[in-house]
Amino acid sequence: MFTFLAYLFTGAFAGMTAGLMGLGGGAVIVPILYALFTIQALAPEYTMQLAVGTSLATIVFTAISSSLTHYRLGNIQTKTVLWLTPGIIIGAWLGAAIADALPTDTLRRIFGIFEIIIAMQIGFGFKPGANRTLPSPRGLAVAGSFIGTISSIMGIGGGSLTVPYLLWCNVPMKEAVGSSAACGLPIAFAGVIGFIVAGLGNPGLPDWSLGYVYLPATLCIVSTSVLFAPIGAHLAHRLPVLILKRIFAVFLVLVGLKMLL
Repeated sequence: MFTFLAYLFTGAFAGMTAGLMGLGGGAVIVPILYALFTIQALAPEYTMQLAVGTSLATIVFTAISSSLTHYRLGNIQTKTVLWLTPGIIIGAWLGAAIADALPTDTLRRIFGIFEIIIAMQIGFGFKPGANRTLPSPRGLAVAGSFIGTISSIMGIGGGSLTVPYLLWCNVPMKEAVGSSAACGLPIAFAGVIGFIVAGLGNPGLPDWSLGYVYLPATLCIVSTSVLFAPIGAHLAHRLPVLILKRIFAVFLVLVGLKMLL
């Protein structure tokens, strides 16, 4: 009962922060799931892979909702997303293969470093200058492969990579955010397929897991994150978001250090 309540809380917390600060849930979901799976002693040699794969499975559902919202608002550059997608899919599969090959402790430390980088980006509000235009479709496919690979390894929707890249390519902020949300769907979908295939047949995985996706945690997290994301978005208009982002950045630094050390 404790673990199911913890999964529900994880979804609520991830949904709230996503709605309040516009952050993807992976930065929150992965470290919490890693801690919970460790407490439960679920697949000790695959704990981090299980956390990342499960995180990507939850992002599939949130990405669908977010993409539809941005599409209705006209915030998605459809051609840009379509050109990025082939590279994203290949990169997401590659990321799943890399994560499967890494020892879980190595993957945990890599995630810790990435968490600290995200915290710096959030805390200081780093935004690259618009120094160039969008490249050719081939160039976007190459960029998509990099975004997909890193996002899949880390179990995130890719917003912390896609938005800065599109801003750097002179895409307006609203369209960068909307297009990034749309890119989160192929990242998560291709990534979770990769983690399912990579984990199939591995001994020691818990019951009710599909490859590296733990279904009970996925269902609980999705059920509450969908409910709490709109609440967070509503509170964003009433609370001091800049202060909250800096507090959250400190939280991510502490989480990153814990994962790293």
